[in-house]
Order: sequence, then structure tokens, then C-alpha cells
Amino acid sequence: MTRNASIPILTLLAALAAAGAQAQSRIPITAAHIASAINGAGMQITAEQVTLLADVGATEPSPVLVVEQMQPLSGQRLKVRLSCAETAECLPFFVLVRLGQQNGAASAAVTTAAMRADADAKSVVVRAGARATLLLDGAHIHIRIAVVCLESGAAGQTIRVASTDHRQTYMARVVDQAVLRASL
Repeated sequence: MTRNASIPILTLLAALAAAGAQAQSRIPITAAHIASAINGAGMQITAEQVTLLADVGATEPSPVLVVEQMQPLSGQRLKVRLSCAETAECLPFFVLVRLGQQNGAASAAVTTAAMRADADAKSVVVRAGARATLLLDGAHIHIRIAVVCLESGAAGQTIRVASTDHRQTYMARVVDQAVLRASL
């Protein structure tokens, strides 16, 4: 290949790389946007009370944020897990929220909610990472597969599991601590 022939190819590759970089660009999620989501969940805070633990970005300018979990920490602080309502828009992330005097009752409410969640966690039959047996039932076939639980779950709850090599994932109903069921 001659030198002159390789220049258009290099130009094309550079243009494709630039287009790929623009497609992957992320729009920062601000503390004000996060505070608005937490306010929507019932706790009144300001953007100044939010501390981002990492730079967080989304594919959309104003994604709908969902407060997944609030965990009290020492010193009038909360660790809050948020995610985008549309999972393709951003990855789940954590922030810290400093509580002021006006949020003292909210802190007690979050502590109570965390204690209730801990009591609910005791009803969990299988834990994420535990090995179990998946029974796949079809019209004329019954298959037993060794799996790893990807989520924790209580009896009767449907969770995600994966084959031991993590090449296949399944949705399965928890029967007990070692058995899950799914249909073909």
C-alpha cells in the first residue's frame, strides 16, 4: 500500500473514532438533580447537603432518578443508592447526604426503615453468590442445573441466577435454600 493511499484510510478511522467518542459522551448528573430525586422520595434536602462519591454521568440530560436505598451512617449522614429509571441511561451510584437539625426526624425514620429492612433480610432464603440447583421443567423434559444466585431472595420470590460458568442467566423462583424452579 502506498503512503498516499493510507491517508484516506487513516482519516476515515479518525472520523469513526471521533463519532464513537461522541456517541459515548456522558452528561454529568448534578447534586441539584440528585437532591430533587431524594426530595421526591420524601426527605427534604438541598444540593449543598449532597456529596458525590464519583463523577456520575447519564446518556440523557435529565434522567429520572430513583432512590433505591438509604442507609444511615455515623455523624448525621446517609449513604444513598440511586439509579436511573431507564437502566440504559446510567449505572447505579452512591452519594452521601449530610443531615442538618431539620432532618433529625428524617434520620430517625431512615434508621427505623433500615431496621425493618434488616428484619426482612432475615426472611431471605438464598443469598447472592450462593450455589443452588435450578430445576427447569418443560412439557416432556426436566433438567437440573448447578447455578450461582445473582440476587438474594425469599421463598416464592423470582431472582436472577447464572450457570456456574456465568455464560447463561435464568429467572427462577426460590423454593428453598438450595432449590430454584423455572419453566422452559
